Amino acid sequence: MKCFALWVSILIGLGLIVGAWQKWLPLSLTETLGFVTGAACVCLVVEENIWNFPLGIANNIFFLVLFLNSRLYGDAGLQIVYLVLGFQGWYWWLYGGSERTGLHITRASRRELMSIGFITLTGTAGLMLLLRAVKGSAPLLDAFTTVLSLAAQFLLNRKIIENWWLWIVADIVYVYLYFSRGLKLTAVLYFIFLCLCIAGGLNWRRLSDAQAQVVS
Repeated sequence: MKCFALWVSILIGLGLIVGAWQKWLPLSLTETLGFVTGAACVCLVVEENIWNFPLGIANNIFFLVLFLNSRLYGDAGLQIVYLVLGFQGWYWWLYGGSERTGLHITRASRRELMSIGFITLTGTAGLMLLLRAVKGSAPLLDAFTTVLSLAAQFLLNRKIIENWWLWIVADIVYVYLYFSRGLKLTAVLYFIFLCLCIAGGLNWRRLSDAQAQVVS
């Protein structure tokens, strides 16, 4: 069943890309490529598959172009940071464990969660002022989702399970933000991300429990 669903997803993705490329569908090719690579990337993260990183890096490039054209400068800048974090996460998942082994799923400490909360509040306030100065189209929401996404990506790179809860909050805001800016396909993509993040949190909890049983 999983193999069948995979092939169906691949065919749908290829259909969207060809349709946008040949102008059969009223879709931007850049947005469509971002949609397909983004959905594939998150699906691989849910399964704890390291190949999410190269797909995620391609996704960052497509969305960088898309967001620059939409004047969502915070999200555009976020894609550049994601490129760096993508390579970092790729390395950490392979060699970030003890004695340069692969990482295992862990949970955030209370101190880490408090630090993330403080950084999110102060970072959002500072970035919002910057985005207002450059006349961004949605300074508050753009700043909040940018900072929260960076925090979530950092936790994801370290395989900390709480990354999923941050992504869920960010994706809820993203769905509204992109729909209000006319990026309807991207809004649909982030709704799919939202569903996948819920599934990812549940799956990583199961994987974490299984890893704990093996260690014990």
